[in-house]
Amino acid sequence: MLVIPAIDLKDGRCVRLRQGDMAAETVYSDDVTEVASRWQQQGAGLIHVVDLNGAVDGEPKNLPHIESVMKAVRVKVQVGGGIRTIDTVRRYLNAGVSRVVLGTAALTNRALLDLACQEFPQRIVLGLDARDGRIAVKGWTTVSDVRAIDLLKELSGCAIAAVVYTDIARDGMLNGPNIPALKEVVEYSSFPVIASGGITRLEDLQAVRSLGQKIEGAIVGKALYDGKLDLKAAVAALGKE
Repeated sequence: MLVIPAIDLKDGRCVRLRQGDMAAETVYSDDVTEVASRWQQQGAGLIHVVDLNGAVDGEPKNLPHIESVMKAVRVKVQVGGGIRTIDTVRRYLNAGVSRVVLGTAALTNRALLDLACQEFPQRIVLGLDARDGRIAVKGWTTVSDVRAIDLLKELSGCAIAAVVYTDIARDGMLNGPNIPALKEVVEYSSFPVIASGGITRLEDLQAVRSLGQKIEGAIVGKALYDGKLDLKAAVAALGKE
């Protein structure tokens, strides 16, 4: 199972939010490339980058900083946040990004999702960000009436690489992942699943891993930046399982 460090970008800086609240941020670094290099050195095989401004505004806002990350590391990078057009998908993937994450677009613009999967099979990741099981969009500012598992059923035939499931209530709170919700997502997903939200300790990662072979990895953010979880040790421990 991959342990995937998150780099959340807001105004060019590496930050963490509480439950996706743009006003509740903690700034961890002004040097995004240094952060990415640190995670690479500690054993990350994949880095998850989110353009928070882009997620809210609907278009890339931190592209120069993401491009600098691409130049600084050799490991794979997947990017989400504000990817709402096929041109943006192409721009990221042609720039060397390994995979792009479609969240809002997957719900509101099915034609884009279908086109992206057709043009870039197995390089599109579905971002399922849920509050009480229902999908949130536009940088988590709006909660839809669509249940995450229902969207998963609808998309079972798409050439999607993986699903990132984020429990918004757990995100940035350091109180553990929502295992029952994750278990349900794993049950209904036709794709590999990446857990996100609340992961704090090695035991949390092991609990996620216990959900089965469909689990590809777990995204960790605040716990790494606050020093509650050591990435090198976590990668070593999960690599043995």
